Amino acid sequence: MRCSVVAALMLGAALTFGGCASMPGRDPLQVTVADIESLPGEGMELRMLVKLRVQNPNDAPVEYTGVYVKLDVLDKTFATGVSDQRGSIPRFGESIIGVPVTASMMRIALNAFGILSGQPVDKISYKLEGKLDGPAFGSTRFTAQGQFSLQNVMSQ
Repeated sequence: MRCSVVAALMLGAALTFGGCASMPGRDPLQVTVADIESLPGEGMELRMLVKLRVQNPNDAPVEYTGVYVKLDVLDKTFATGVSDQRGSIPRFGESIIGVPVTASMMRIALNAFGILSGQPVDKISYKLEGKLDGPAFGSTRFTAQGQFSLQNVMSQ
């Protein structure tokens, strides 16, 4: 009897907290890459500081205690990064969050070889996904995707 009461209380708490994380009426965060700076790497890796512009279109601030980012290029993981940075994105406001990311030179070489050995590629698609880890009971996930033209890059 006691185990069933404890189980019922735990289930009720889980449902209550799960409901808070997915409250209706909350718009997703808008995340774009604001800047990329080079960082010193080690050995066979490329390191960059990716600066994310995070816009909060909601009436409540978003608190975070850590950040995770994954960048896919042509549907393959290109770079990942984490930061234990803490902060808050104000209600109806924006913040710049810097996340150091690492890309393996082997991964870069294999992706470049795949591009060069296949059909000509005019546009490269990318997808940025990640999360802002919250201090209480959850994370706020975000995604951004798009394409950039190689013709524009080559002509500059």
